[in-house]
Amino acid sequence: MNVRTVCLAILYDAEATGYEIRKLSVEGDYAYFVDASYGAIYPALAKLETDKLVTSRVEQQDGKPAKKIYSITPLGRREFINSMFDQLGEDEYRSEFLLFVRFAAELPQSLVETRLKERVASLDSAIADFDQMQSDAKQPADCWIVGYGRSCLQSARDYIHAHMGELIALARRDSAQAAE
Repeated sequence: MNVRTVCLAILYDAEATGYEIRKLSVEGDYAYFVDASYGAIYPALAKLETDKLVTSRVEQQDGKPAKKIYSITPLGRREFINSMFDQLGEDEYRSEFLLFVRFAAELPQSLVETRLKERVASLDSAIADFDQMQSDAKQPADCWIVGYGRSCLQSARDYIHAHMGELIALARRDSAQAAE
């Protein structure tokens, strides 16, 4: 899915500025779909406007620079829905944690155990956040999405908890590390 589609998706629900679109795509309701940088959002919005899929208006603000607010057009709504028929790309997943795990055998057991416990605590916190999002969800599809995300996190947490000992056993004994 490209930035153009994400912009249309966000504008499908409500009008927004480029800044608000970026914020929603990084830490808001759309953060779990596609990461969109400012450098990609503004050219996409300009092209969408040229293609008459969105319109914009400038709103003056007291003591601040004017802001440009974008709205989706009926043509933009149709284009967005039509884009949902396109083949979906693969999900992307990157993890510093998994890079750490990859080299667990080179690290002291105490460090591996600490990082695993930190990861479980982090996942517990994220799961609690998802539980709150579930209660705040406004649409049935949002509930489904949050449930899916929570399930993925819970599965990762359960796997780490169940197999923690195996990874710790692969790591170097702390005394061996000190002897070197």
